[in-house]
Amino acid sequence: MQNKQVVVLGLGVFGSTITKTLSQYGCEVVAVDKDQECVQRVSEFATKAVIGDITDKQFLIDLGIEEFDVGIVAIGNHLEESLLGVLNLKEIGIPHIIAKAKNKRFKTILEKIGADRIIRPEKEMGERLARVLLRKNITDLVELDENYSLVEMKVPQAWVGHTLASLDLRKNMESIF
Repeated sequence: MQNKQVVVLGLGVFGSTITKTLSQYGCEVVAVDKDQECVQRVSEFATKAVIGDITDKQFLIDLGIEEFDVGIVAIGNHLEESLLGVLNLKEIGIPHIIAKAKNKRFKTILEKIGADRIIRPEKEMGERLARVLLRKNITDLVELDENYSLVEMKVPQAWVGHTLASLDLRKNMESIF
């Protein structure tokens, strides 16, 4: 995602973590929140950190974000603000919009107004941790889609000194996990 331009609306833990991480990887990040403390917290990382009202479309236009690649609405608890944030980004022309939702109903509404991806951080992280705990050798698991996953795992002693080809992991997958 290097060299991408991202606007993050809402700088609670979720939004500020996204801002910091993207900035560390070289992305241009404009971060917006109505709370001065939240804005100050990310000001050393973000390309631009601004106090403002994300429900005000003209305010967002004045930030010059119309050419940005991604818009992230990181507000999970205030549905009206979140909806207006997504709607404003959509009308401004941001091509990919990601929104945070606190529950299934919020997710449904955000999908209907055009968010491209909806994140439910607590639910998704809970599921991910449970899957990791169910597999004794797996340290981390990232599902790419229904058929493919990336797996970080402890190397079984029996594998040490062998090539991946000689292990024939696809054939022996059931015995691994």
